[in-house]
Amino acid sequence: QVQLVESGGGLVQAGGSLRLFCVGSGRTFSRDNMGWFRQAPGKEREFVAGIGWNGVTTYYGDSVKGRFTISRDNAKNTVYLQANSLKPEDTAVYYCNGDGAMSGGNYYSGRHWGQGTQVTVSS
Repeated sequence: QVQLVESGGGLVQAGGSLRLFCVGSGRTFSRDNMGWFRQAPGKEREFVAGIGWNGVTTYYGDSVKGRFTISRDNAKNTVYLQANSLKPEDTAVYYCNGDGAMSGGNYYSGRHWGQGTQVTVSS
């Protein structure tokens, strides 16, 4: 069974940091582009960051540029999202996505999704 499992979410004060983890199982994701999305209550799912299979190419949503960093360790089948300078508007459920497409500065979601991890930023 192919799975993506997120962790690392939690409650943090504005200006703080969190590191999110996405661990794949059931197959290797080392040749796949991977991404992070988020969804706040009452809002549509929003693209956060994407990374190419070899970790060289990265894309970010406008709202997180300069504050968030996506990275990966293919040997561990893991993708990370380092979230710094967090703001209350970053509060959302964060989802990992696998096997997406990357083109023209955009990451297009693939078929594999995790269950999400909650990030709450207090003011």
